[in-house]
Amino acid sequence: MKQSMSSTLDRAALVLGILFFLGVMIEDYRNLLGQVMDHLLGWLPQTGLSFPVILFILAAITGLYASLVQKYTMDWDFMRRQQEKMRALQANMKAAQLAGDQSKVQSLQTEQMKMVSEQGKMMQMQFKPMLYIGIISIPLFMWIYFYIHNSGGINMTFPFWGTHSITEMVLGPILYWFYWYFVCSLPVSQIIRKALDIGSMS
Repeated sequence: MKQSMSSTLDRAALVLGILFFLGVMIEDYRNLLGQVMDHLLGWLPQTGLSFPVILFILAAITGLYASLVQKYTMDWDFMRRQQEKMRALQANMKAAQLAGDQSKVQSLQTEQMKMVSEQGKMMQMQFKPMLYIGIISIPLFMWIYFYIHNSGGINMTFPFWGTHSITEMVLGPILYWFYWYFVCSLPVSQIIRKALDIGSMS
């Protein structure tokens, strides 16, 4: 009974994550989700915190949640073993090629092909947490999107770059607010992952 309920919740979470990922491509959906999230987060700007600080807080929340999801949904021992096997295979392949041992090279190439299915399992293992993470990160992003476009304009001062509107583009499609969000989330995520021993492949 307990296992069945857990499996049902797992499937429901995956479906919800997929719907969120697909929904962001629809403008009306983005606005609706942003409005819904504004009822939950609209009080943050009223606390007196600057918007860059609010982005930092949201980035920290996303980093913590993403790290916990990855810790408990991914088989890190399996991924470590796969990486070790791949390293050993590449080293043996290089040695066989330098030695001109074609028989050994062919044998290793056959072994390499067998690992393709295991690589597919690793990709599936990495894709699943993305759907779980989207359940939190996408609504947060949609609130940021909604708030920025209804705030009348927000400027940020960046070291060496000066003051810019956060809706301006830094490079290509990357906006200043997203760049700041990424800069904030990266060190927070690394600290959390280090504390929880997540993703260490050495």
